[in-house]
Amino acid sequence: MTSTADWIAGARPRTLPAAVAPVLAGTGVAAYVDEAVWWKALLALVVSLALQVGVNYANDYSDGVRGTDADRVGPMRLVGSGAATPSAVKAAAFASFGVAAVAGLVLAATTAWWLVAVGLVCVVAAWFYTGGEKPYGYLGLGEVMVFVFFGLVAVVGTTYVQTETWEWPALYAGVGIGALACAILVANNLRDIPTDTVSGKRTLAVRLGAERTRSLYAFLVLVAAAAVVAVAVATTWWALLGLAFLARALPPTRAVLGGATGPALIPVLAATGAAELLWSILVAVPLLALG
Repeated sequence: MTSTADWIAGARPRTLPAAVAPVLAGTGVAAYVDEAVWWKALLALVVSLALQVGVNYANDYSDGVRGTDADRVGPMRLVGSGAATPSAVKAAAFASFGVAAVAGLVLAATTAWWLVAVGLVCVVAAWFYTGGEKPYGYLGLGEVMVFVFFGLVAVVGTTYVQTETWEWPALYAGVGIGALACAILVANNLRDIPTDTVSGKRTLAVRLGAERTRSLYAFLVLVAAAAVVAVAVATTWWALLGLAFLARALPPTRAVLGGATGPALIPVLAATGAAELLWSILVAVPLLALG
């Protein structure tokens, strides 16, 4: 039987900072331009966390049934390792999406019903990343999905449900968060180039090759730094405190540019997630304080 520890590992808790960060950043912007609505922020956090866990289980299921997880380096895969049946992991993915849907419906009912369509697109995108006959994650488009949904949509959406207005600082924050969320995926796919190449999974890293993928990682960190400046220009110069995220982002960047491969890239994933969370905290705190 699958243990609780197995299910927790399968949810990939090290990826969860990527779900918390956009809600923190979006709430910071909401507080600065208007007023934070904390119960809506908490519901947005539930949506973001549930979607992240759902994506992780969905990827585990889809990659597992295709056999692309059989020899992969990294966190345990429930299906690929045989620790859980494909049907059980698929059910866990849809249960997580269900939690996100319920919380999202409450936000839509109290904000704007068109948000239901946005939520539906998010769930569909989460499933077809590695699911379906032609998953776009196998076509090198995974980074686009992560940037759009775990960056732009998550941050701007968190701000919108609280203010019900369009705010440029939220867009800039979404770019920064999205860039670092992409960097996590880039590092993950850099690690998996050998096995993905053999299995036919044509990720962006496989298409670009290792060296250009390493350069892409560094470029995304620079984009995140530029986004801090953009947020500061649009709000308060205190937001420049967010540049201190580089203290956490530079070590994994050096590791990536230094040629780290295989297991040596696993700490890079955790460090990049921590850098993203730190980015959101350091940008959000002055916005919350001055809001």
